[in-house]
Amino acid sequence: MNKREVTEIKRRLKKESCTITRMAGCYVDSSKEKVLTFNNNFLNLEDVEFHKYLEIANKCLSGKLGNNLLDLSFDPSAEEAGGPQHSILALRDSGLKDENMLNAFYDHVIETYDTVNNYLILLFHDAYDVPMKSTDELSLGESDEVYEYILCAICPVNLSKPGLGYHPDDNSIAALDRSWVVGATESAFLFPAFNERSADIHSAFVYTKNTKEPHKEFWELGLGCVSRFTSAEKQNAFNNMVKHAVGGDEEKLSDILTDVSENISAFIEEEAATSEKEEPIILSEKEITPILTDSGLSEEQAEKVSKEFKTFFNEEPPEAGELLDSKLLKDSELKNEKKALQEKVVELENELERSGLVTKNGEKADIVVNVNDEKAELISAGFVDGQRCLIIPLEADDETTINGELQYF
Repeated sequence: MNKREVTEIKRRLKKESCTITRMAGCYVDSSKEKVLTFNNNFLNLEDVEFHKYLEIANKCLSGKLGNNLLDLSFDPSAEEAGGPQHSILALRDSGLKDENMLNAFYDHVIETYDTVNNYLILLFHDAYDVPMKSTDELSLGESDEVYEYILCAICPVNLSKPGLGYHPDDNSIAALDRSWVVGATESAFLFPAFNERSADIHSAFVYTKNTKEPHKEFWELGLGCVSRFTSAEKQNAFNNMVKHAVGGDEEKLSDILTDVSENISAFIEEEAATSEKEEPIILSEKEITPILTDSGLSEEQAEKVSKEFKTFFNEEPPEAGELLDSKLLKDSELKNEKKALQEKVVELENELERSGLVTKNGEKADIVVNVNDEKAELISAGFVDGQRCLIIPLEADDETTINGELQYF
C-alpha cells in the first residue's frame, strides 16, 4: 500500500465517515488466559468508548511506510485450507459474527504472540464502497467494488500509576485505586491489504510501534506472512557492519558513521537530480563501496562491509534513505553551525582589535574625546542600537585619544 491508499482507508476511521459494523475483543492476562471476550455493534457504543476505540483503529494505520507500516505477502502454505490466511479470510467473511471463529482466532494469537504482559486483542469489521477514480485521481462517484476488511489491534494493558486523589466519601486525600488501563496499539494488521485501491487477499498490511524489535514471530507464525526488515532494523544492521569493520575506537567510529550518512545524503541528492521519475533510490553493493572509502574506511574495511551488505540485503536492497542516521546528521549540522559561529566571533574580535576599540586581551579601550566649550553644549543623550549613549558631534579638526594614542577625525 502506498501513502494515498493508507490515507484513503484512514478517512474511514473518522466519526463523520465511520461505517465500522462490528467490533470484537479479548482481554488476555500475563498467564495467557482469556479473562473476557466481547462482541458489539460498533455504531451503538457510547460516545466516549466510540472515540477511544476509533483512536486505537486509527493508530493501526499510523507511522512511516517501510518502518512502522509494512506490506507483507503470505507464504503459499499459509493460504492452504486450515492455514492462517485461510482462517483470517473466513473470519472476515463472517463479519465477526461467528463466536467459534473468533475464539479460535484469539487462541491462535495467544499461541503465537510473544509477550509476558497483559494485552487486549481488538477486531474491527468494515465494508467500503470504493469509488472509481480517473487517472488524475479525480473521483468519478461510482462504486467500483466493495472492499471488505478487518482491522486487528493488539494493545498492552498495564496498571495505572500510583497517585493521590480526593475521596468524597470520607472527605480525604488518600491513595487512588489503581486500575488496568489499555495502552497505545503495539502491533496491528489490516487484511486484506488495500493494494492498487483493491482487496489483495494475498497480502496483509502490518503495523509495529517498536520498529527496532517488531513482533516478527506473530507476522510469520500468527499471520503466515513472509516477514521483512523495518527501516530501523536495516539502519541498525548497516551501522553494525561498519562498527565491526572499523573496530572499537568510539570517537573515530562516530566520525566515520557521520561521514557515511553525509555521503549517502549527497548520493541521494545527486540521484534525485538526474532521475526523471519520483522513484525510490536503491543502494546496492556497487554504490556503497565508494561511499565507504570516501568516508574514511580503508579498501580492506570497505570490502568487508560490502560483502556483509550483499549477504544481508541479498533479497531486498535497501532504499538509500533507510540507511541515513538522522540523529548523526542533525548532530553534525549543529557542530558545523557552532564551529562557524566560533570562527565568526574570532573574526569580529580581530576586527575590533584592529580598530583599536578593544585591546589584545579583550578589554574595552579607554576613549577620551576632546571638545571645546561650544561642542560641549551640543552633547546629548540618546539611544543607539537599543542602548542609552552620549552623542558627541565631531568635526574634522576634533581629536580623540584611544588608549593614549591621538586619533583625528
